[in-house]
Amino acid sequence: MEENFKMIAKCFFGFEEILEKELRTLGAQDVEKGVRMVSFKGDKGFMYKANLSLRTALKVLKPIYSFRANNEQALYKGISGLNWSKYLNANQTFVIDATVHSTYFNHSEFVSQKCKDAIVDQFRERTGQRPSIDKQYPDLRINIHIDKDQVSVALDTSGASLHQRGYRTATNIAPINEVLAAGILLLSGWDGQSNFLDPMCGSGTFLAEAAMIACNIPANINRKEFAFEKWKDWDNDLFDTIVDSLMKKTREFHYTIKGFDKAPSAVSKAKDNIRNANLEDYIKVYEENFFDTEKETEGKLHIVFNPPYDERLDIHMERFYASIGDTLKKNYPGTNAWFITANLEALKFVGLKPSRKIKLFNGSLEARLVKYEMYEGSKRTKFQV
Repeated sequence: MEENFKMIAKCFFGFEEILEKELRTLGAQDVEKGVRMVSFKGDKGFMYKANLSLRTALKVLKPIYSFRANNEQALYKGISGLNWSKYLNANQTFVIDATVHSTYFNHSEFVSQKCKDAIVDQFRERTGQRPSIDKQYPDLRINIHIDKDQVSVALDTSGASLHQRGYRTATNIAPINEVLAAGILLLSGWDGQSNFLDPMCGSGTFLAEAAMIACNIPANINRKEFAFEKWKDWDNDLFDTIVDSLMKKTREFHYTIKGFDKAPSAVSKAKDNIRNANLEDYIKVYEENFFDTEKETEGKLHIVFNPPYDERLDIHMERFYASIGDTLKKNYPGTNAWFITANLEALKFVGLKPSRKIKLFNGSLEARLVKYEMYEGSKRTKFQV
């Protein structure tokens, strides 16, 4: 029986609850929500499953050691106290990612360097050889987190951030991060039980993530590799078994997922990315200006999009956001429309009252995810401006 161990899934601000729910649904043990992270327990197979499946996690870390240090000697000694040959051979490569919130240590670069020295010296003393640093493709990625005098050492099980799903090769002017897109979709209540539209779809990220949620396709099934594949205890057969069991849980989707963009270049990039993700059976992309369209289907329509804001594209902000409100109000009855914007001023010009406002960050920019409910028939008068 594989033993359970603690892991930490990192996430964006505002996604802690959805990540907690994802982990519980997957079968994680001892799930605890923190700030921009959720801790949980599972075995090696669950570590593989979490990396493959989680839509809102940026990384999954495996804590291996913690100690106290309030100066560089104590830090060096603490890192030296771990037997690194359990995780690394002298002829392999590693890299250290350090995060520091401490008055004792000012610079994460300095911390990384000191920890690297401790690991390298241990190998040199024991074997006469030393592992080297590779920032791009290391065999082992080590995470050091210092909070005051508490030093936590973890192995990065994921490698490159999990938003790098493996399907997006073509990006347009300002693509939305895949993990941010998936989290927004889950916050919006998207579950694949209606038609879906992204009216300003850019390179198609919302479309791909919406299709994977609707069909219960693991978020990172197209990814080329995870960090744990280079570990000493890598179990290829177990990994294949986990992939097979996840793929057996995919489901049918009986509605439409559509994307519009007025730029031909964006439409062709979106189509490429959707093809890379093997999702072309579920998604159709059209060259259309949203402001010239109307709802084409009966029944509920779920709209999610990321409109351009002034940092992204050259648009007349006031007129543009007013047109969003007008188009939704006049042409899209029976619709729940959600969008994210970092231009908080612009929301005034939509001319509709949002029924929800959720604070998120798009990169370093504070943003709002807003919801507008368009009613069928007579209730629409409620929104006349």
